[in-house]
Amino acid sequence: MKKTLYIVFLAVLLALTACSSEKRGKPIEDFNFTDQDGKPFGLKELKGKVWVADFVFTNCTSICPPMSMNMSELQKRVKEEKLDDVHFVSFSVDPEIDTPEVLKQYGEAFNADFSRWHFLTGYSQKEIEDYVPKNFKAVVKKPRDDDQVIHGSSFYLLNKNGEIIGEYPGNKEVPFKQIVKDIKKAL
Repeated sequence: MKKTLYIVFLAVLLALTACSSEKRGKPIEDFNFTDQDGKPFGLKELKGKVWVADFVFTNCTSICPPMSMNMSELQKRVKEEKLDDVHFVSFSVDPEIDTPEVLKQYGEAFNADFSRWHFLTGYSQKEIEDYVPKNFKAVVKKPRDDDQVIHGSSFYLLNKNGEIIGEYPGNKEVPFKQIVKDIKKAL
């Protein structure tokens, strides 16, 4: 029995490692969406910049408010470290509800510095449900009979080439010091 559990544990560990390494080193696909000001915003605006991404929606009743509070804290720490060329991108996973105006209000509630923290919408539900798993290996799914969207709670660190170089918990026990350290290495 112990041997079987050990083999199962190793298989799960290898699968998790493979999934994690699968995200790293490959540039994400280009995107061109709309920011909280109603302006086009895409990968080209992030070229040559280090950035942190997450996935939220404004009428979320569970993990999004803590995630956005944690992103706000990370924004503050990055600013305190004078890491000027670091950006933050929050992709809405409920784009039909999250208009630019709604995202702007949401960002203001979390003290977003809109010159560096971008809230994105301007795509269909299907587009974001296809884009996120393909590029971030995370789930996004809006159930038909529910206004709450199923999605991951990670923060993703991307380098100047648009490659994922780190993934961290964004909801609880956020390793702020480690993220800042990794950002410094990426600059």
